Amino acid sequence: MAYHPFRHLGLKVLAIALAVVLWLTVSGEHVAERNLRVPLEFRNVPERLEITGATISTVDVRLRGSSAILGRLDAGEVVAVLDLSGGRPGSRLFHLRNDQVRTPFGVEVAQVIPSTISLELEQSASRVVPVIPAIHGEPAPGFVVGRRTSEPATVTVVGPESRIRQLSEATTEPVNVAGTKDRVRDVVTVGVADAALRLESPQSATVIVEIWPAPVERELTGVPIRWRNLGGGMRAQVSPTIARILVRGQQEALTDLRAEGIDAFVDLAGLGAGRYNLRVQVDPSETFGVSTITPSVVEVTIR
Repeated sequence: MAYHPFRHLGLKVLAIALAVVLWLTVSGEHVAERNLRVPLEFRNVPERLEITGATISTVDVRLRGSSAILGRLDAGEVVAVLDLSGGRPGSRLFHLRNDQVRTPFGVEVAQVIPSTISLELEQSASRVVPVIPAIHGEPAPGFVVGRRTSEPATVTVVGPESRIRQLSEATTEPVNVAGTKDRVRDVVTVGVADAALRLESPQSATVIVEIWPAPVERELTGVPIRWRNLGGGMRAQVSPTIARILVRGQQEALTDLRAEGIDAFVDLAGLGAGRYNLRVQVDPSETFGVSTITPSVVEVTIR
């Protein structure tokens, strides 16, 4: 087939014109440089290692390209990627090369600042710790916060070994008990206060907070002071012989409590004849607690 150089002459002229315009446009742009602060990503962190201590999250890069492209460039289009393959526990230095910075087409990396990154790498560890629910607010007047439980009761936390050793508990979002008189139940997120640590898997907990009537105090006078464990064939005399005791507990438990129902005593086990100053004791009770005993010490004479 014969070649006709003038066939489609109009299209050929248009193509040449567009090429000339494009060449003039490109050749008319000056090569420029621009400094830009860009995010730093860590890749290929070795298994069972954690990055600890203060780390940088951005680096400065000097970019080279046409002024038009650099003028439209956004910081999010350029990312520095640091490869941590082969890292070992301890203080380590990693080189950040120009070719580790991702850029759009037509943009060249002239320099990265800093070109060397210092990191602390530490062995990773895990630990099972109890979940201690956090409480917000105060119950209604006359009521107090009682027992609080969490389901699950424990969670597994992972992170740098040194931080894991210092961890004693996990916590929750605060459960609001403000103005309540009854038990509160809520589903909340579990977490840890140390930002270097994390849960093995994100988790929520069902928290139950018991709200109890506030305990009251009552003073009982004329409580007899007795002795225990007196040696055979011996006699004992206590001075004074009665005490004033302040007890604390729920209102219904203290209403019918009498002085005779409290067993105050001094323990004479192993003591021979003589004069002693001994502490007054009260047997523990499930219904009340003892706040104060007056007198707390009495004189005991053994003959």
